[in-house]
Amino acid sequence: MPKPTKATVPTLKQSHGPQYTRILSIGAARGDLDVPNDELVAAIDSSDEWIQQRTGIITRTRASQDVEAVDMATDAAREAIEKSGIDPALIDAVIVATISNGRQTPSMAAVLADRVGSNPAAAYDINAACAGYAYAIAQADALIRTGAAHYALVVGAEKLSDLVDPADRSISFLLGDGAGAVVIGPSDYPGISTTVWGSDGSKADAIQMNHTLQEHRRGEADWPTLRQQGQTVFRWAVWDMAKVAKKALEVAGIDSADLAAFIPHQANMRIIDEFAKQLKLPESVVIARDVATTGNTSSASIPLATHRLLEEHPELSGGLALQIGFGAGLVFGAQVVVLP
Repeated sequence: MPKPTKATVPTLKQSHGPQYTRILSIGAARGDLDVPNDELVAAIDSSDEWIQQRTGIITRTRASQDVEAVDMATDAAREAIEKSGIDPALIDAVIVATISNGRQTPSMAAVLADRVGSNPAAAYDINAACAGYAYAIAQADALIRTGAAHYALVVGAEKLSDLVDPADRSISFLLGDGAGAVVIGPSDYPGISTTVWGSDGSKADAIQMNHTLQEHRRGEADWPTLRQQGQTVFRWAVWDMAKVAKKALEVAGIDSADLAAFIPHQANMRIIDEFAKQLKLPESVVIARDVATTGNTSSASIPLATHRLLEEHPELSGGLALQIGFGAGLVFGAQVVVLP
């Protein structure tokens, strides 16, 4: 059989979308329980003072036993959709960033698309841990600009309290529950810069589950919970991720003085403070510090922090924000966005 040539193969039709996209609106839902440090310190033989000095966390939000991550995702998504003014039926891509879906399948995104009235949208979950929201923003932007979608719903949703060993001193006291959602659509101006992202699997053991589900099922291990090597993660976050943040500014064609806000993953307050020093942010840049009362919510942390920032500083709407996520993998993602 003769090999097909360019002359004999029909030209495939290609779709094209708008040149630019932007975040149209944002919604949030936090766990219904406030869990102060005092409720956790006995299990880790520590104190409220130790946790605050080490992390800046005073309390964190966690969800009741009967509340699932998809429930918080639904509340956050409904708020974002309502604020956007977009008919949910026009949303044809739903992307959920999560590491805590209680079911391997179906995806949280497919369930969420049905709940909010976006059937039959393309829907899928991504696992990029604390960088998941930044990854999902990059994907939604690309899908719309190539014409594969018209409007996208992006959600970071976590119920990390299901993955906690109360006696673990490495990460358990950091974690909270919640969901943040945005609607992304066409724009007359650039609202989302090119994303700087990547991974380093050679450091996979720096943040990981301590067992596999298979080991648990065989009776060889307890229920898998999260663990981290604190100093390794701190050094990587402060030094390597500061370089990524600077690269994101360079790719966006701006410098730190052009920013209205800096919204890093809410890992802990020490990392956020060191970040600000490394970037030499001017005093005019408002820094998100939601971690103090929400805790570290992995993929939900950036949208939750953004939502609170805009509630407290509505004048930031329309300004530029540098957002960066980083975590287990190790993975990272950063971009500059126009705040909704």
